[in-house]
Amino acid sequence: MKPSLMGTLNLKFSLIPLTGFLQNPQNHKRQHPSFVTCGLRGGTRKPLWRSRVLSAEAIQAVHSLKLANSNSKLQHVFSNKLSRLLKADLLDTLAELQRQNEFHLALEVFEFVRKEVWYKPDLSLYCDMIQLLGKNRMTELAERVFTELDKEGLKPDTRAFTEMIGAYLIVGMIDKAMETYEMLKASGCCPDKLTFTILIRNLENAGREDLAAILKKDCTEYLEYPERFLEQVQQKHSKRQQLDLV
Repeated sequence: MKPSLMGTLNLKFSLIPLTGFLQNPQNHKRQHPSFVTCGLRGGTRKPLWRSRVLSAEAIQAVHSLKLANSNSKLQHVFSNKLSRLLKADLLDTLAELQRQNEFHLALEVFEFVRKEVWYKPDLSLYCDMIQLLGKNRMTELAERVFTELDKEGLKPDTRAFTEMIGAYLIVGMIDKAMETYEMLKASGCCPDKLTFTILIRNLENAGREDLAAILKKDCTEYLEYPERFLEQVQQKHSKRQQLDLV
């Protein structure tokens, strides 16, 4: 039996105490996780229709959002600035907040985008949010965004599953990461180099050589030149361990 998508949780970002974050940014201390990342991602992937250079309006919107130190001021920015932005500028505002790791503001803008009349479900928007929430250890919210894909009529792709796997690994939820990996394969998607790199490195770091061995065996089925790939993963892993010892 194929694993099903994760539950039917509703996406309600109001669960986050935004007022506390905005009034006391020091309350949210960003931790440097022991989770092993990978350069294969190459940064946040953006659709072709997003601008490469921020407009003055988008820059001003980002600045105003970051200055809003209460919910009332934040709502004022949404009503008087974001509501007037062109589609491209609004999406660029969201992307810039994600780039700056302003996840609490990015969540609000993400929800705002989804209510716009021109909005059509976009898988890349969801993947970007899952990645952002995952690296900030907001695992439950990442799960809810992932679950929302099905409600939007979107089918998770390899990247969506991989971002969710990363979200679990960063908080040490190895069983959930492996469950999601099995869901990826059962869905008809194929794990890629990023999927295998993140899983193998983090499983080995956690001392789960048994699970890492399963992943290495799967590489022979899903990747071209698996021996070369595994050799590269091991070399990079060894270099990282040497740097940690210095």
